[in-house]
Amino acid sequence: QVQLVESGGGLVQAGGSLRLSCAASGRTFSLNYMGWFRQAPGKEREFVARIRWSGGSTTYADSVKGRFTISGDSVKNTVYLQMNSLKPEETAVYYCAASSVATSYDYWGQGTQVTVSS
Repeated sequence: QVQLVESGGGLVQAGGSLRLSCAASGRTFSLNYMGWFRQAPGKEREFVARIRWSGGSTTYADSVKGRFTISGDSVKNTVYLQMNSLKPEETAVYYCAASSVATSYDYWGQGTQVTVSS
């Protein structure tokens, strides 16, 4: 089993920045990918970004390219999401996820609330 714990959410004004963290514990050796998703009220959960531990390759949703950066610290088993130029419509619960494959996530964190005020 893998446990994921997110932190770093909060309230920020439009145009501001936040950095989310996700610490993984347990059977982390089985993980190849870690990613971030978000779910706004009344909407479906959507992909934000992911990183592959081996090689560090990253993938982003088009809506966040150029503003968000995902990074990881393999020693600490922690992944980060630096979010810049935040928009009010990006208010959501942000979830960390982890898996052995890119297309299906096996483990999820409890989520952290990000609120962007206008």
